[in-house]
Amino acid sequence: MTELIDEQIDIKIGEVRTESIDLSFGEIINLYSQKELIIQPEYQRLFRWSNQQKSRLIESILLELPIPQIFTIENSDGVLELIDGLQRLSSVIQFIDASVLDFTDVEGETLNPLTLEGCDQISELNNLIFEDLPLRLKLRIKRSSVRTVIIRRQSKSFLRYEMFKRLNTGGSILAPQEIRNCSSRMLGESGIKFYTFLQEKSSYPNFRTCIDTLSQLEKEQKGDEELVLRFFAAKNAQDLFRGSVRDWLDTYMEDILLEKIQFDYSAETQDFNRLFDYLSQILGSGAFVRYRDQSPIGALAPAYFEAVTIGVFRILEKLHTLDDSLVRTEIIKIVQSETFKDNVGPGAGTKTKLSNRIRCIQDGLAQLPD
Repeated sequence: MTELIDEQIDIKIGEVRTESIDLSFGEIINLYSQKELIIQPEYQRLFRWSNQQKSRLIESILLELPIPQIFTIENSDGVLELIDGLQRLSSVIQFIDASVLDFTDVEGETLNPLTLEGCDQISELNNLIFEDLPLRLKLRIKRSSVRTVIIRRQSKSFLRYEMFKRLNTGGSILAPQEIRNCSSRMLGESGIKFYTFLQEKSSYPNFRTCIDTLSQLEKEQKGDEELVLRFFAAKNAQDLFRGSVRDWLDTYMEDILLEKIQFDYSAETQDFNRLFDYLSQILGSGAFVRYRDQSPIGALAPAYFEAVTIGVFRILEKLHTLDDSLVRTEIIKIVQSETFKDNVGPGAGTKTKLSNRIRCIQDGLAQLPD
């Protein structure tokens, strides 16, 4: 048994090729300027750190405190893409030479040169920019190095996928759907195809209408794309649900990416569009919210999203023959019923309650007269 474990570990080690080097921040800026290092690949988050967080990193570098290592992945052209360390590298570049940065902050504003603030060890640094520092300290920052792990392009795609997922799970500022999207890119074309599909469907106009009550923060964290994934998981893989929505969606998406289950893009697109065309028509932005009498209240409720989308989808052909106002009135009535509320309140995260709340919608609508 021990020998078998050793053999399996040796095999996995052989499937991922990495190299660790120390790069100075001056070298990193040169690589970035020459387009040989992509510091914000398309799948990474916008630059988020506060000026105080950025400033304290600069202070740490000047104090020669250790900086956590960064991880890059080598693409087919030999160009390096950063997969962990965006905030750190971007902060240093913004301080030394913000003009070379080709992306914006979370508000979409161009990043101006960083003025230090909140430095609590060397308070004299506050209100200074890079050009205010004496030459000795400028050179110290440029020559300070950070350990850089390069995942070579010869590495197996699944190992690259696993490495990104593990780097960005637990304590990460990335939201779950962002991690799924980024991880899928590590698998190459098949991964890119699926997360591009999620992005496209999340932009479908009638879907956007139905999820209008999703908060802006959740949209920024790809909550709209997660809802698309959640619909397909509820439609196709309820059996995978074990009580954790995050694990459920992770497993479902990974099974698609690794082709453990088949995903018919054409048929799924048709089903998705037909459903949200209908829901947009009868409920609009009130599709997945709570109701008080006939009035929608509050923000989008994920449990309502699952129930309404799948409950309606299962009998969509029948509903198309009914009067829209009749269907709308019945859905609003159902989501205010005690039976429905019993399956969306505390303890709603069970397979039984997921099934029950979907059935509430499905069975209630099925009883409407033709």
